[in-house]
Amino acid sequence: MARSGKTQWDFGELFSPEETRRVLTVAELTAQVKRVIEQQVGQVWVTGEITNLRAQSSGHIYFTLKDAAAQLSCVLFAREPGIARDLLRDGAKVVLRGDVTVYEARGQYQMIVRAVELQGVGALQLAFEKLKQKLAAEGLFAQERKRPLPRFPQRIGIVTSPTGAALRDVLHVLQRRHAGVEVILAPCRVQGQGAAEEIAAAVRLLNEWSLMQPEELRLDLILVTRGGGSLEDLWAFNEEAVARALFESALPVVSAVGHEIDFTISDFVADLRAATPSVAAEIITEHFVASRDFVAEAGLRLRQLVQQRLESVREGLGHCVHRLKLAHPRRRLDAHLQRFDDLHAALLRGVNNRRQILHHQMQTLSARLRLLGPENVLARGYSITTDAATGKVIRAASEVRAGQKLRTRLSKGEVQSTAED
Repeated sequence: MARSGKTQWDFGELFSPEETRRVLTVAELTAQVKRVIEQQVGQVWVTGEITNLRAQSSGHIYFTLKDAAAQLSCVLFAREPGIARDLLRDGAKVVLRGDVTVYEARGQYQMIVRAVELQGVGALQLAFEKLKQKLAAEGLFAQERKRPLPRFPQRIGIVTSPTGAALRDVLHVLQRRHAGVEVILAPCRVQGQGAAEEIAAAVRLLNEWSLMQPEELRLDLILVTRGGGSLEDLWAFNEEAVARALFESALPVVSAVGHEIDFTISDFVADLRAATPSVAAEIITEHFVASRDFVAEAGLRLRQLVQQRLESVREGLGHCVHRLKLAHPRRRLDAHLQRFDDLHAALLRGVNNRRQILHHQMQTLSARLRLLGPENVLARGYSITTDAATGKVIRAASEVRAGQKLRTRLSKGEVQSTAED
């Protein structure tokens, strides 16, 4: 057997297979990941809360879908038809259908949205929201068009099933609170296919019937009602036909559909929404009950008012008597006499005070006069020289001529002299 020959250049395998590797570019790796995700995940339904919503000028909408543990980037392209984009808002809990893929430019996996539903309510709730927004935009829910209910309705029309619990509840409350209210029933189905059309027709029928009656026999309002149920059970009251009929009704409409937590389109269109059928009956009769209580308490209240009036009159009479006493002529005369005495005494006090003041002033002036008088001046060693003939006081030597006779008054006595020079 021949041997395989070896040469000096035959070195065998320099590298083991484990050390041999294939190096991928980032783009190649991202493309592989994208293919794997699209093939193995593909289109899915996913639920979560919307956050970081951004609507671009291109019409595309970007947002993040999150839950307590993770988040998912989502994009809704402008070209995607039939999606209620107004349902997308921050904080909304939604169910999305879409294709999971990778946005290669950022190496980020994301969902391309194909359908949007509000979480937990599905297609029916989506239809409800669409119709609600449409009718609200047309003004069917406007508060300014809602009419007040009559305070004391004598005759009401009821649109409901004749075999339902809602009718029994309403009649029971009416009988208990005000049995005199007349009820005109327009029977119809309140659930199932065609129920919405029957409800709308019943509302129109009651309006037409009321117009045909004399004014004193016409209906005062219409109650549209049924008991509780699922969203599907109550769906007839979410139909546009019912909303239009309630909006066009010439009579005020009360909507009482389902339980406290149930809201239907008819509740928004009606003039008043009641939480339950029984509550609707209580609202309709509330003024009757209040009036009955008022009448029952009227006797006691009237007695109280009369007593209060008597007390007020008695108090007023006492004031008048007191004022009359104060206004008696003798009382006024006594007051004037007393006032006269007070003024007289005050006048005497004033005269005496004035007299004392004048006497004091005179004494002061006399003392000042004495201090300034010539006697005091003369007593201090001064003298007064006058012309002996005229008595004119000589104040300057230039007033004296030679040979003029002068008289000089001293503190004690006088001296007569003749001027030489």
